Amino acid sequence: MLLKELLSGVPGVMETRGDTAVEIGALVTDSREKAEAGLFFCISGMRFDAHDFAAQAVGNGCVALVVERFVDCPVTQVRVDNARRATAYIAAAFYGHPARKLRMVGVCGTKGKTTTTYLMKAILEKAGFKTGLIGTTGNLIGDRSLPSNMTTPDPVDLHRCLRQMVDEGVEAVSMEVSAHAVDMHRVDGITFEAACYTNFSQDHLDYFGTMENYFETKKRFFIEGSALNAALNADDETSAAIIRDLKVPYLTYGISADSDVFARDIEISEDGVAFSILLRGLEDMSISMHLTGMFNVYNALAAASLAMILGIDKSAIRGGLESVKNVPGRVEILDTRTPYKVILDYAHSPDALENVLTTVRAFTRSRLIVLFGCGGDRDHGKRPIMGEIVGRLADFSILTSDNPRTEDPDAILRSIEEGMKRTKGRYVVIENRREAIRHALEMGREGDVIILAGKGNETYQDIMGVKRPFDEKVVVRELLAEMRA
Repeated sequence: MLLKELLSGVPGVMETRGDTAVEIGALVTDSREKAEAGLFFCISGMRFDAHDFAAQAVGNGCVALVVERFVDCPVTQVRVDNARRATAYIAAAFYGHPARKLRMVGVCGTKGKTTTTYLMKAILEKAGFKTGLIGTTGNLIGDRSLPSNMTTPDPVDLHRCLRQMVDEGVEAVSMEVSAHAVDMHRVDGITFEAACYTNFSQDHLDYFGTMENYFETKKRFFIEGSALNAALNADDETSAAIIRDLKVPYLTYGISADSDVFARDIEISEDGVAFSILLRGLEDMSISMHLTGMFNVYNALAAASLAMILGIDKSAIRGGLESVKNVPGRVEILDTRTPYKVILDYAHSPDALENVLTTVRAFTRSRLIVLFGCGGDRDHGKRPIMGEIVGRLADFSILTSDNPRTEDPDAILRSIEEGMKRTKGRYVVIENRREAIRHALEMGREGDVIILAGKGNETYQDIMGVKRPFDEKVVVRELLAEMRA
């Protein structure tokens, strides 16, 4: 495809140098990648500025550059006001605008994105659609996995994935939309037929700096034209600030607040949650889900609201919600064949951790043992908060490494301890996560529940920039085998 054709409709093109009739055969975001007739995007990041690697990209086969400032390279260059935004529009054009051929459903919010997308996918399938899913646990076409490293992939990977989905007959896509993705323009140019706002709480302040910046980024997704219709959690006080500026049709869902879609007669047990949904324009509908916890009632309401917007009938809504047995790494009870339960959960923010512990506490017959840590190079302020929450709610805590990244893991643990020491909670510190899990399993006894929090379905541990294999499901299985030998 010719570069000048790719540039048609791209906002913010300021100046070009060289021949824009050059043929483009590949889109490149990594200067080390070998590419024939590649177009390289010079994006300025927090750690690196890709303009500095333009010559390397040219040496590896790139014939044109998208830049925010011209560089000393003998190839065609297109100067734009925002390289990230230009990447999104160019990627969409290069892959034939695949999102336009799909019913796109977006889920945005601090918590609940993954589970809501899985519930939405199940509803769409019950309604007869061939589906795709894009999110934290990877990308799916039907039940086939297409691994991904980000909640929302970068635009080149995203549109390549959407193109593959279209080519394989996918009709509707359920997609997580993170605040990072909005801020980095990864979803620019994609129109979502429906999008929901789950909630807002502290997370990612290492990137956004303040809660206000974090919220305004999420809000932007709903008010700047990305979504044609919206569903919002009426019980989250921040929804009102979004609704005030919405210019598209919307409905609300909730449990406590007055809302268009609401739940009542809620019964929660370790086996799941049962409740009735009252859908605007439809009669009362009883639901019995395998997923447990009040937060999953909200996730179900979010998915049901999105389904209503899409015009999906109530039998598909009920069938979809009731068909989901579990969501990878989300209050996932492992098959350990032990007298105690082992639960895997991704909770890595204060609010998410408190929700999970409160839910599990309700069906714990003996001790609640919680193993957790905090990620390095991320929001420092939440560490003592999380320590205090676990110290207050758990019978025993094991403080350990999460993904320390480039930080000293012991320093992270000391910060968590600051909050833990404000409580009367009993705990031990074991930095090595595998040994910490071993300790938890060895101390487990009849009726206990052990929660392994923070990593969920991740299959690695990030230590000093190196992602080392670490799948907690595998680790638990291996340790139990050793203990039984």
